[in-house]
Amino acid sequence: MRLPTANRFLLAAMVALVAWPAFGFQSDLATGGDRAATLRGLLGAELAHWYPASIDADRGGFRQNFARDWTVRPDEDAFLVYQARMTWTAAAFAEFEPARRAEFLDYARHGVAFLDEVMRDEEHGGFHWILDRDGKLDAALGDEKHAYGLAFVIYAASKVRAVGGDDRALKVARDAFDWLDAHAHDPEHGGYFEAIRRDGTAITSYDPNSAIHKRADRLGVYYGFKTMNSHIHLLEAFAQLARVDDRTIVKDRLREVFLLVRDRIAVEPGALNLYMTRDWRAIPAHDSFGHDVETAYLLVEAAETLHMADDAKTWKVARGLLDHALDWGWDDQHGGFYDKGDAFATAAYDLKKVWWTEAEGLNALAVMNHKYGQETDRYARAFAKQWTFIKRRMLDPEHGGWFAETDRAGELLGDGAKANKWKANYHTARALMNVSRLLDAAEPTR
Repeated sequence: MRLPTANRFLLAAMVALVAWPAFGFQSDLATGGDRAATLRGLLGAELAHWYPASIDADRGGFRQNFARDWTVRPDEDAFLVYQARMTWTAAAFAEFEPARRAEFLDYARHGVAFLDEVMRDEEHGGFHWILDRDGKLDAALGDEKHAYGLAFVIYAASKVRAVGGDDRALKVARDAFDWLDAHAHDPEHGGYFEAIRRDGTAITSYDPNSAIHKRADRLGVYYGFKTMNSHIHLLEAFAQLARVDDRTIVKDRLREVFLLVRDRIAVEPGALNLYMTRDWRAIPAHDSFGHDVETAYLLVEAAETLHMADDAKTWKVARGLLDHALDWGWDDQHGGFYDKGDAFATAAYDLKKVWWTEAEGLNALAVMNHKYGQETDRYARAFAKQWTFIKRRMLDPEHGGWFAETDRAGELLGDGAKANKWKANYHTARALMNVSRLLDAAEPTR
């Protein structure tokens, strides 16, 4: 069986991917090598740097700081988002790789225990955004909570429930959802208030007489405004929860957030409004190409959970987000997506290339090629160039793992540290798992 041209381009790119020696393996897919096993091994080699080295047996949870050579650095705090992301990745890999299921479920359960026992606010409910390095509240760090952080608790615990069937994980996911919905859902305009006081009071406005730095929440946005960033992650979290929690409220909130992301936050010709007023009026801001391509995938994923996998409008919006990023935020010379630009600028203005953007771009290109590869080879060609840039510039050939940032040409920015509280492994691991599955779906019949 001869594959369509676009899929042959994609498979050729993957031959280059799995033959790259820095991961410690070789495979000749063109002569019938086991592609699935090779990709699993590649991903396993990446995650071997993280687990079990990141397990903190003393405090609990996961270590958050690794140098370029994977030397452990002291943690300054315990950060909810990082802890949840590491938990999600462990559970997702347990599902992806049956041979290591028990091992990675143990890591995931270790993460859920930390979320439940340490990050949970036993006094007021919900989950703390940040604690000190010993897992205690610190006045210098503050005690406000945020929808963004709660989204990742829901996302991670729901995945552990889906893979391991753990009652504790379901309870953690439901507790996070129920607390967020009770305290932060906006009954008038839909969506969620984002900043929440420890006692559960939503912060719906800022004091214009206060210093500027005191007007902003945990994401650096003025209190009372809604953001794309929080709502796309609520979307992925609710989609995951809906697979393990059949309550009507969960499906209702998933649909509500899905429609807000698709029909209010995403706008033609394929960009995302970053910041909105409470009633969803857009506030001028830049175009974040990484969030564009990530949201393209998240919309498709959520539509599938809502039994709308073939919804034409959703695919149009998702494809438009990737197409616009390719039109305005793509480096056709070197490969890779830029960090920031404007909706119609002739060139992006922030030419950094960031690890999570490049991983999400690889994933989105594979998704769109799988859907539209019979019509065009645009996505397959970009995929091949994207992977070439990643393997040559984003991946560390000496120590393994992903660098955080490079310049346009791929020169390393910063010290090459492999982990900090904002740089976990969920973007990269998810991308590799999803691309592997999509390549399996494109496998020719032998």
